Amino acid sequence: MSTCLSYGSVNLPSRAKLYSTKSHQQTSGVSGLVFKTCMQIDYTRLCTASRFLSSKGSGLLRTPFSHRNASIRAATVACLQDSSTKYFDFVVVGSGVAGLRYALEVSKHGSVAVITKAEPHESNTNYAQGGVSAVLCPSDSVESHMQDTIVAGAYLCDEETVRVVCTEGPDRVKELIAFGASFDHGEDGKLHLAREGGHSHNRIVHAADMTGREIERALLKAIDDDPNIILFGHHFVVDLLTSQDDDEIYCHGVDALNTETQQVVRFISKVTLLASGGAGHIYPTTTNPLVATGDGIAMAHRAQAVISNMEFVQFHPTALADEGLLIKPTKRRENAFLITEAVRGDGGILYNQSMQRFMPLYDERAELAPRDVVARSIDDQLKKRGEKYVLLDISHKPREQILSHFPNIAAECLRFGLDITRSPIPVVPAAHYMCGGVRAGLQGETNVKGLYVAGEVACTGLHGANRLASNSLLEALVFARRAVQPSIDHMACSTVDIPASTMWACPILPASLGSDVVEEITQKTKDTRTELQSIMWEYVGIVRSTSRLKTAEWKIGDLEFEWEEFLFRRGWKPTMVGLETCEMRNLFCCAKLVVSSALARQESRGLHFTEDFPYLEESKRKPTIIFPTSPKLTWSSQQVHKQPLC
Repeated sequence: MSTCLSYGSVNLPSRAKLYSTKSHQQTSGVSGLVFKTCMQIDYTRLCTASRFLSSKGSGLLRTPFSHRNASIRAATVACLQDSSTKYFDFVVVGSGVAGLRYALEVSKHGSVAVITKAEPHESNTNYAQGGVSAVLCPSDSVESHMQDTIVAGAYLCDEETVRVVCTEGPDRVKELIAFGASFDHGEDGKLHLAREGGHSHNRIVHAADMTGREIERALLKAIDDDPNIILFGHHFVVDLLTSQDDDEIYCHGVDALNTETQQVVRFISKVTLLASGGAGHIYPTTTNPLVATGDGIAMAHRAQAVISNMEFVQFHPTALADEGLLIKPTKRRENAFLITEAVRGDGGILYNQSMQRFMPLYDERAELAPRDVVARSIDDQLKKRGEKYVLLDISHKPREQILSHFPNIAAECLRFGLDITRSPIPVVPAAHYMCGGVRAGLQGETNVKGLYVAGEVACTGLHGANRLASNSLLEALVFARRAVQPSIDHMACSTVDIPASTMWACPILPASLGSDVVEEITQKTKDTRTELQSIMWEYVGIVRSTSRLKTAEWKIGDLEFEWEEFLFRRGWKPTMVGLETCEMRNLFCCAKLVVSSALARQESRGLHFTEDFPYLEESKRKPTIIFPTSPKLTWSSQQVHKQPLC
């Protein structure tokens, strides 16, 4: 892994190329952008006899890449039977708003597989309470939304991306309504627009405090009605299927594990969209569902995609603190219960446990300051006072208004003896959103041909160093839509020349190890996951320092080495796959990306605050760029099928 701060735009133009040589990478077609990094590729692991997607004049046979074409079937990897290899024009990884919205558009032009890790509704979208930000009021403006986004992002946002998203946002919201999404309206019959921290206007379209759930419902209904889309639930994507031809890397689909049948399924496609969400579970407390283990970011990194801005991990300031509830939950939550930003936008006030209001001491915007400011302020209060949570009070507002705007929060708190219309809510920061991810251009394109990204897995440049509230669903909608036309164009011209049975090694299941060994490995993996999360919280949390980051770096390295050694001593093979172990390798990969990026940024900006460099530095106002390299190979850094059957 090689990390640097890079000058220029975060956008990757569609014609940009990454050229790899024995010692370095450079770009062609990226205006004003200099990549200053080293890259080492183990070319001996590539099957040099295989050449894919050859350019005109190469002399190689060019075969239309279609699941309907018999020639592609002849190229199926020998160890996979027809029943375990599926052919689609488009493969979508993830069933949140980005993946579903994209699928509904590209299905007009070909067959689509939507692959999702658990139940289709189990995504970060489903847990989004606040809403979608968009300029829908005459007194608001695109320029105002842009300014709010750029200020919240600590001036690291890519201005062109911000303008595109803020301009196209209103149309994307109207499309959701056309799909049947039902949002709240005021007494005048118009959409009720809420306000959240960092916004200068009321511009949040919402469905009470369950907006994501309503959007997911509407889109899943449309997916179910579309005959060209097949949804594969409980399929965990292990790795992208990639090849290299001279200067270019190509994506041909994915390998997935059916976690219900314990079968490996290979999906061959012309175009792949990663919309797999974030990596909240690198931390012990997160608002993200259990599926958010950084799978898409990790597999893209292993596939040599460029990664950017991973140091900017957003901690939501207000997750429900179970320790402060009158009735304690009987077991630890799998993911923290989010108390939406809209509670503060509606007039909620933050107090410490002595009922002293503290936010005006930290920022003139008080409770309406951006999330990074509020989270750090709460963190400072907790550390100074030795307390476990602070209090968020909305009880001074009319009871009917509270119950109307926040029915889900009110019901959840009441389960544990707390009436939010009468008492303050105990809250604490929790890992919430990755502002970094797979580096994408204005059409969701990556440096890997045929691979597009949208949603939290992507780094488009919109969020900069900190995401403005309710801009995430907006970004997902805009980029899912923008990725459609280039995907269709890529599909139309996709051709392939694949030698039979020499493409990729087959992932295998660990059944041969015996149930006792598998159980032992599973338990070790669970313990390792808990330890990694503890390291990340203690050393790579809301407030950082160089010494703590370096400590995290070696602790994570030692932990990963110990875990992999444990596996391989018990007979685990590099091509073996299992849900818990593959999630663990992805968590290791993402954790290392975060630490590496944080060490590279020697200033405090947005979500990245370090005690050694506590101020903004204009000379460092540029994105962090991570290129793949393999000076120290670990299982988490290599694709499962890294050794072709040459």
